Amino acid sequence: MSVLRIPTAECFAPLLERARYKGAWGGRGSGKSHFFGELLVEECQAEKGMLGVCIREVQKTLAQSSKRLIEGKIQALGIGQGFKVFNDKIQTPGDGIIIFQGMQDHTAESIKSLEGFRRAWIEEAQTLSARSLSLLRPTIRADGSEIWASWNPRRKTDAIDDFLRGRKPDGSIVVKANWKDNPWFPKELEAERLLDLELYPERYDHIWEGGYATAFEGAYFASMLTKARQEGRIGKVAADPLLPIRAFHDIGGSGGNADAYTIWIVQWVGQEIRILDYYEAVGQVLAFHVNWMRERGYEKAINYLPHDGVNENNITGKRYEDHWREAGFTVEPPVKNQGKGAAGMRIEAVRRLGSKMWWNETTTEAGREAIGFYHEKKDENRNVGLGPEHDWSSHAADSLGLMAICYEEPGRAAGFNRPIAYKNQGYA
Repeated sequence: MSVLRIPTAECFAPLLERARYKGAWGGRGSGKSHFFGELLVEECQAEKGMLGVCIREVQKTLAQSSKRLIEGKIQALGIGQGFKVFNDKIQTPGDGIIIFQGMQDHTAESIKSLEGFRRAWIEEAQTLSARSLSLLRPTIRADGSEIWASWNPRRKTDAIDDFLRGRKPDGSIVVKANWKDNPWFPKELEAERLLDLELYPERYDHIWEGGYATAFEGAYFASMLTKARQEGRIGKVAADPLLPIRAFHDIGGSGGNADAYTIWIVQWVGQEIRILDYYEAVGQVLAFHVNWMRERGYEKAINYLPHDGVNENNITGKRYEDHWREAGFTVEPPVKNQGKGAAGMRIEAVRRLGSKMWWNETTTEAGREAIGFYHEKKDENRNVGLGPEHDWSSHAADSLGLMAICYEEPGRAAGFNRPIAYKNQGYA
């Protein structure tokens, strides 16, 4: 049996060891797919009769699969003997086989057809559903079987990211691979990378550096968040114990169909706006929000409510501002409703202050994900903007906008905690 000598980037070296789960995550141009394609061909060459399956969540045609990539690897490695390419599969030495399937088409019964397969490679694994992962794992169970995954992360909650990076199961090896780890990174891709860095900074980190998709392309605050990351303003940010903490709310109701209730915890320190914490809950009663504030040590925070803070709670009949005061919190008078155009004013106020904002990374991640998605609703047929989209992301944006319209640069220490004279910038 001939031994293949395949040049391998250093970042992938740990994946050459045996492991139940192998994962490689990162951005474009890292060579993840090429590594796993070569590894699958190598193992099918070395172990006669190997059964392998290449998986995607959705695969309508073989053009969407890695079949062409693997065919190219067989040819490039000069090991065509023993491999035979068919329209829908590749026969490997010793009557082995490589097939290509979409998990979305499988049921609990049909997945049994993969029993006996010893290698399963999940491509574009960030799109794999939790259902598909739960079906696949116990099915690939032959002695010495392995499940591989390559992906560009989107969110921590994606099934594969949660499983291999979050829960880190025993018997797993996971590596990070980006363009800079690829010794064969082509000049054409380098030109594309630099172009994205210049023209589309809001998506650069996700596409090329393997960062989570924290900013929706074209979102109002995408560039602001990208710049904060580049300037090192997203990291470990601590509160100043001598200065007041402020809590800015967007009010949501209770019940299954209610909007989210969001709170940003902020300090104004000199020329910095320190964004310390973020809270979001859906359908909970007011006591739930109060408990969070107490558990996090924000009992002395100065609370700011939007115009609907004067509305009565649909359960108790009391105004929201009265509830918070009765719970022992300091509450500023709710901002008046400024009517049409208020949402745009909030957006511009946040953008204007963006360079002052410092974000505590671990506790504001969910909030940053929300405001990074907050975007304009459009009439696609006419290409006309219709104002901010009201969706899951808008509540975090509204409470941050409240902070921005209430912001005053700190002056003398004696006057720092005086009542705020709201500027006529609007809050709807």
